[in-house]
Amino acid sequence: MKKLVKGLLDFQRHGLPAYRATFARLANGQRPDCLFIGCADSRVVPNLLVSTDPGDLFVMRNVGNMVAPADAAGNSVSDWSEAAAVEYALLHLPVEDVVVCGHSSCGAMKALVSGLKDERSPNLGNWLNLGRPALQTLELGGPVGEGLAPHDRLSQLNVLQQIEHLRTYPLVRERLAAGTLRLHGWWFDIGTGLVHVYRPRRERFVPIDEVEGEQMLAELSASGQKRTGTAA
Repeated sequence: MKKLVKGLLDFQRHGLPAYRATFARLANGQRPDCLFIGCADSRVVPNLLVSTDPGDLFVMRNVGNMVAPADAAGNSVSDWSEAAAVEYALLHLPVEDVVVCGHSSCGAMKALVSGLKDERSPNLGNWLNLGRPALQTLELGGPVGEGLAPHDRLSQLNVLQQIEHLRTYPLVRERLAAGTLRLHGWWFDIGTGLVHVYRPRRERFVPIDEVEGEQMLAELSASGQKRTGTAA
């Protein structure tokens, strides 16, 4: 806590002046265009990774960057918190993109691989069940995460599994069908500091370097043009 209090005082002395106008504007409301679903791991800092300011991201974080699937009626089969965040983002914010971001050395994925059995944490055990479909996919093998440690391969597969969970929500399906929403799978390698993106055609996650980043920007521009009817 000492570090937090000292950091708060430092921000008030040195950082706040540069953000006064931003906070004054944000006091009237927020308009983030991206929902970022990440892990609660202290080493994963979304705003640092993507160099965003307050108001740019609507962030949801939990153990293992999980989202419970919805039933036929659109209700979450597990925790309501994540489902509520998804609904709020899509109904009340100008969100056009959802990023699910996993990371290397994830404790949740290590627990799944090793088989968590601890009577002191029944809630954690139940929560991690949301990653078991990805664990089953890991056991089947495949190109995703080849060469990585099992828990890191699982982390990448878990990102894809949580995207599939998102697709079970009626609001998500409606927006996808209308072309007003995009889903993205990212994976952060803590050791290198590089973020990877899942490329379906390559069936793997690839680093977002200068070349890949420019390609992604071009694809997003093309997608935006189609949405507004300005594409050729």
